[in-house]
Amino acid sequence: MHYLLINHVKIFLENKIINCGAVWVKNGQIIKIEERPVANVTPDLHVIDGTNLNLIPGFIDAHIHGANGADVMDATEKALDDMAVLLPKEGTTSFLATTITQSPENIERALGNVACYSHKPGHAEVVGIHLEGPYVNKSKAGAQPVQYITDPNLSQFNRWQKLSGNQIRTITMAPELDQEGIFIKALNEMGVNVSAGHTDAGFAGIQKAVAQGVRQLTHLCNAMNGIHHRDIGAVGAAFQLKDLYAEVIPDGIHVVPEMLELVYQNVGSDRLILITDAMRAKGLPAGDYELGGQPVKVTEDRAVLEDGTLAGSIVSMRDGAANMLAIAGVELGDIVKMASMNPAKQVGVFDRKGSIALDKDADLLLVDDQLTIKYTICRGEIAYKGEEE
Repeated sequence: MHYLLINHVKIFLENKIINCGAVWVKNGQIIKIEERPVANVTPDLHVIDGTNLNLIPGFIDAHIHGANGADVMDATEKALDDMAVLLPKEGTTSFLATTITQSPENIERALGNVACYSHKPGHAEVVGIHLEGPYVNKSKAGAQPVQYITDPNLSQFNRWQKLSGNQIRTITMAPELDQEGIFIKALNEMGVNVSAGHTDAGFAGIQKAVAQGVRQLTHLCNAMNGIHHRDIGAVGAAFQLKDLYAEVIPDGIHVVPEMLELVYQNVGSDRLILITDAMRAKGLPAGDYELGGQPVKVTEDRAVLEDGTLAGSIVSMRDGAANMLAIAGVELGDIVKMASMNPAKQVGVFDRKGSIALDKDADLLLVDDQLTIKYTICRGEIAYKGEEE
């Protein structure tokens, strides 16, 4: 298929909405955006009728460990394939393969695996790596295996970045382990998105880290200091510091719905990034699994370690986005920012992903007003088609 026409559709562009227009796709890219529907359609054209539907950019999951029985730390081509084939069903068209704190050898295997991985047509695209750990705070380890946590090491990171084929786009680290900010500044200058997470820093510590080059907080509210009336902590920093983006897991479990609403009211769609932080059980039945070499029990709605600690999520991007859409004042345009535009900007792929614009990759979702996915298109290929009503 060379040409694809999506016709009679409401189009969410970066700065405006076309109420009924058309988008032309050729060879995986958006080649034309029309303000009104195309009237004369030739029979040889592949046309999707978007009547009563919305066309939005595909979701970018910038923090996902696994899905469909696979985990990034499996370090195999099959594991990434198994993730990439499932994700379009939930609207995810690209993602950062996310590692976990582990032995250097295991991390290196995972990085090398992503470096030589090639995109398959009709699958979600791996657009880089999110290195979560091992430079985190043991007191805020969460589900990060404590025995492998270590201090920031610039020469080790440089070796890992080379091994990854320069694919590490985001790193989660505890900024208090780099008091002088030498590590943070170096990564910031390289263009790596430095995200504070699994951190014991208070408000002043996050403020200092932002001055050194931290630009994001990892899974806001989780594995960090919350708001206290004598120190508003990392969560308060997200509310107050306008240079900070913040990931949030919108499953209603990692952050209860009332807190999600509070977060949205104080951070807003311009700086929030929706993530799943999903592990290998996503898309599979409840049962016994593992994360980072640790046993995980998965029930209908959550994944926990033996001691009850949350071990990533099993939420889909679509369901998380729908949870956000249920918050008062959140509109579909806000979802586009939080699930597509903001992650694309943060991880350095906004030149080709994250919005509907000329010459960008045709990573597109056709959804109804409740975010039910009718079509997922990955680089011009129909990757998922919802059931006919």
